[in-house]
Amino acid sequence: MLYLQDILIVRPGTAVDEYGNEKPDWGAGAARMPVSGVNVQPNGGATEDTDDKQVTVTGWRLYTPRGMDLDLRETDRVEAWGTTMQVAGKVARWPAPGGGVHHIEADLREVA
Repeated sequence: MLYLQDILIVRPGTAVDEYGNEKPDWGAGAARMPVSGVNVQPNGGATEDTDDKQVTVTGWRLYTPRGMDLDLRETDRVEAWGTTMQVAGKVARWPAPGGGVHHIEADLREVA
């Protein structure tokens, strides 16, 4: 019952800025990979930064069921429920007894 959510993993393409530097392209150049059967839960609450502008950062945590590995990188974003979240740090791939991946966990951050 826990692993019923659908997400999109968004991987940026590469664009070149006016100075010739490569930068991530989150628009038309981004790859979108649908994934079903994961669990995304609130993690760590939310914080607000009102010094320069009103910003709310909400923490989320993505879990996969036993035996499910994802092609998820720390440079990716995750879309779910009409919101976009950044992968925050390394993706934890927990080893299974006997080899392979037991499950993965990833911290996500929504900045609104």
